Amino acid sequence: MKPFLLLAHRAEDAAADDEYASILRLGDLDEGALRRVRLERGPVTDLDLTAYSGVILGGGPYLASDPEERKPDVQRQAEATIDRVLDEVVDRDLPFLGLCYGIGTLGRHQGGVVDRQFGEPVGRLSVTVTAAGARDPLFAGLPETFEAFGGHKEALSTTPRRATVLATSAACPIQAFRVGRNVYALQFHPEMDSVSLQTRIDAYRDFGYFPPEEADRLKAVARERDTPHPPEILRRFVDRYAVKPVHA
Repeated sequence: MKPFLLLAHRAEDAAADDEYASILRLGDLDEGALRRVRLERGPVTDLDLTAYSGVILGGGPYLASDPEERKPDVQRQAEATIDRVLDEVVDRDLPFLGLCYGIGTLGRHQGGVVDRQFGEPVGRLSVTVTAAGARDPLFAGLPETFEAFGGHKEALSTTPRRATVLATSAACPIQAFRVGRNVYALQFHPEMDSVSLQTRIDAYRDFGYFPPEEADRLKAVARERDTPHPPEILRRFVDRYAVKPVHA
């Protein structure tokens, strides 16, 4: 099949490699089926989206809501590439799945407001599927309310005009949305299990998501149980959009 494209931008190698490995593992993909491009390593100008089954935008410590003058050059460079990709993705309604940071990036691209009103602490989040989500192929049949792993400083506070909200929560009103038929973004992490969450807690201990002295407690909470339903969304995205080769 055509591979999927992972647009990654984590400068922390342990977290970056874990994100790639967890998408492979929980998406039931092998390495040949997922090409990773690390945007923090330099400009990318040769992306041919027709060569891929779909695009996955990874998470990371960038904040879409930060003023442009406060963003480091590497972030502005990465966001310029992401914006070019989103221009084509939305215009052509190409398969796209934004993870955590991806909901702010796609939301801002589509005219939504991203700010710090609805941040959530690191750990388990309670997610509720909307009526529209219950009819969506990635969410249909999931429990009305399920647990997910996450943790974020910013979120959408105003929904983009063209967006269909697929999931919500009491703490964060926009947990997932879709633009068109094939462009998705999630605030929570469908590519994260307990092991992955613990890796990221270690990687981002000093990034302001939680007091550093809370790291061991948060890792213990992560070990209590996994969250099985969000990875199903990732697998459905892969299964739905994987382009199989055409044989003569």
